[in-house]
Amino acid sequence: MSRGTMPQPGAWPGVSCAEKPAREAGPASPGPARAAARDGGKASAGGQPRAAVRCPAEQEEDIYRAADEIEKEKELLLHGSSEPRLSVAPEVDIMDYCKKEWRGNTQKAICMKKGYEEVSQKFTSIRRVRGDNYCALRATLFQAMSQPAALPHWLQDPELTLLPEKLISKYNWIKQWKLGLKFEGKSEDLVDKIKESLTLLRTKWAGLAELRTAEARQVACDKLFTNEEEEYSLYEAVKFLMLNRAIELYDDKEKGKEVPFFSVLLFARDTSSDPRQLLRNHLNQVGHTGGLEQVEMFLLAYAVCHTIQVYRLSKYSTEEFITVYPTDPPRDWPMVTLIAEDDRHYNVPVRVCEETSL
Repeated sequence: MSRGTMPQPGAWPGVSCAEKPAREAGPASPGPARAAARDGGKASAGGQPRAAVRCPAEQEEDIYRAADEIEKEKELLLHGSSEPRLSVAPEVDIMDYCKKEWRGNTQKAICMKKGYEEVSQKFTSIRRVRGDNYCALRATLFQAMSQPAALPHWLQDPELTLLPEKLISKYNWIKQWKLGLKFEGKSEDLVDKIKESLTLLRTKWAGLAELRTAEARQVACDKLFTNEEEEYSLYEAVKFLMLNRAIELYDDKEKGKEVPFFSVLLFARDTSSDPRQLLRNHLNQVGHTGGLEQVEMFLLAYAVCHTIQVYRLSKYSTEEFITVYPTDPPRDWPMVTLIAEDDRHYNVPVRVCEETSL
């Protein structure tokens, strides 16, 4: 998708990020054609992607993990494991990964191979992200925190940790917040837990920002993403920041102020007509029964003030192959890049090709 194109509601199925090694996929019927919003976020009537080879991924069943594997994952989260779990696997050559994952000559396999070939012109390697319905948050946060950059300004705000008490005292319905599986069964005060999570996010990000070399920062980031309790606390912080931004956007919209086009679509859904419904029906499900939907990727970008660029391999050779959240980001926002095979699971490309970086 070009920088001025946004997927329409028909492109936002409720999806999870459950993961299992993808094998050669059999043919399936392509999803319906999708309209697009163009030119500064204004919806175009009946706009459709240009004719191209399409990957039939939109309506396929989830091929990543079986139900018993997901239940096993939940058990590990609830009861712990003596072995450290690496949430983002070590890097491998991106085309070697492609050859291993996509064998055969089905329509989808061919599409994926071409997509990976295109990505390999920019990145040489890929790191696989654990799929447990947090993958969009995990991939985005991992990429953002591993970048050699200064601590984001919004994390330096001294009032950041006062946000939970401020919002919960104003909006009592936030007490419906559902903590992640890692914290189920623990009697934790919600304000204290979210405050603790925001403090941890600031502390860990600041620690990474102080490291002088990219190598040292990567090692430290890898270590952080093997500490499950800390890692999942970070996701609570980011989800709360998403809710805070949603409340701000909704209030602005209600006051007649200009808001990003995605926020109009976010609250146009029957299941999220206001922030309270967004929390109950969507944010509370992240990490439990589902991941982020496409429109919520925009909200994630606004929450962490990072542009999220995604290679959507199932959209190869269409305008949506490279999707940018948001479509017209502020120039001072850093960019992170992800790879999605079917809008359900995100991996991270690494090591920019030398000729590209030059």
